[in-house]
Amino acid sequence: MAADNETAYEVLVLGAGPIGQNAAERARAAGLTVALIERELVGGECSYWACVPSKALLRPVIAVSDARRVDGAREAVSGPIDAAGVFGRRNRYVSDWDDSGQADWVSEIGATLVRGHGRLDGARRIVVTAASGETSVLAARHAVVVCTGSRPALPDLPGIDEARPWTNRQATDSSYVPQHLAVVGAGGVGVEMATAWRGLGSRVTLLARGSGLLPRMEPFVGELIGRGLAEMGVDVRGGVSVRALRRADGGQAILDLDDGSELRVDEVLFATGRTPLTDDIGLETIGLTPGSWLDVDDTCRVRAVEDGWLYAAGDVNHRALLTHQGKYQGRIAGAAIGARAAGKPLDTAPWGRHATTADHHAVPQAFFTDPEAAAVGLTAEQAQRAGHRVRTVDVQIGDAVMGARLYADGYTGRARMVVDLDREHLLGVTLVGPGVTEMLHSATIAVAGEVPIDRLWHAVPCFPTVSELWLRLLEAYRDAPDHN
Repeated sequence: MAADNETAYEVLVLGAGPIGQNAAERARAAGLTVALIERELVGGECSYWACVPSKALLRPVIAVSDARRVDGAREAVSGPIDAAGVFGRRNRYVSDWDDSGQADWVSEIGATLVRGHGRLDGARRIVVTAASGETSVLAARHAVVVCTGSRPALPDLPGIDEARPWTNRQATDSSYVPQHLAVVGAGGVGVEMATAWRGLGSRVTLLARGSGLLPRMEPFVGELIGRGLAEMGVDVRGGVSVRALRRADGGQAILDLDDGSELRVDEVLFATGRTPLTDDIGLETIGLTPGSWLDVDDTCRVRAVEDGWLYAAGDVNHRALLTHQGKYQGRIAGAAIGARAAGKPLDTAPWGRHATTADHHAVPQAFFTDPEAAAVGLTAEQAQRAGHRVRTVDVQIGDAVMGARLYADGYTGRARMVVDLDREHLLGVTLVGPGVTEMLHSATIAVAGEVPIDRLWHAVPCFPTVSELWLRLLEAYRDAPDHN
């Protein structure tokens, strides 16, 4: 029973971004009362400082680039991109950072929105401090779901505070174009923001500590992305790190690099990873370490907490720092909570066991660079390390697919599928080239469904689409010299 000064719900969701919203919706669908607690904007990082605004900035850049790859269309493209128009478009898609529409949605599903900073205060209890300083206490009869996400991980470098670096937030909500921007980091945020800001008119220098871009993908992806960035005019420097930073009297940021050189820029963006937003949510009151990632089982229930009342979905559990995977986990957590609250086995949940147990063997990811990059499942190296006996099949998309040549004159791209030789199904697919992100879901279905190669032959691609690539990959697999 809740104390007199507590408001009780069956489920409390800490964080009202897309992950928390999905968890709340599934719990409500199971008939449970739900409160969503949010300290910033309802919709979270994705809606206002990550996925949505970044893609709104990138789309005009890619659209112009696509037009310039087609004879007859390139002649119609003249002059630079209108940055003010791009910023206005972005502002529309983030609703001018007004979350009232998403807040209304919370009410529409029958959940309660509680604004303020929520902190756990022992088992199944959250204390919320509003902006006014007033506090309220919420109690959960069944479960608490932590969906607080992550924040940029800035390196501990001399002068970094003085340099006032951008993170993904400034990179996506800024409405001025710096004359010279340094991007530190070669992961997804780094390469996408280098693409966007170069397209908007900045001189961009991309600093990669390692030798390649997007190092967790197949090596050829980084090679093609690096070539594309260079063709845009980005100065891509590999094998270099920042040792220290400072701001000059004139306002420029000065980067001291480990090769002994100095780089002067108007702004510097650090895209060097993420850390969990769990440092100030009261983990210490339930015996966990503040600031830690939360280890979960396949229903997103936190393993280290007794009685199984605490769940964690999205970035905080460190399984896959991708919004779509977090939303999937939110749905899993909400459905599992609903089944358990009803005292039913997971496989009797309304959506079945498949909706209450997460499976992460086919995680898709897409990067909206020029060219685009997309992948699902395992790379060849990852598959081999996992002990699979594999064959990799590669196709140069522009050479092999008429639809690609029609899509862009001089189409340059590459595709790879990783085949499990023992079971003859796909373990992973990687694509790089203009427009390939729209083919990613077909690859995801093939990998997630473990569709046998023999059946994929009967998935006939339309001619002349770029997706005829699937036929070329299967033919290359069949024609491989060592094919058994």
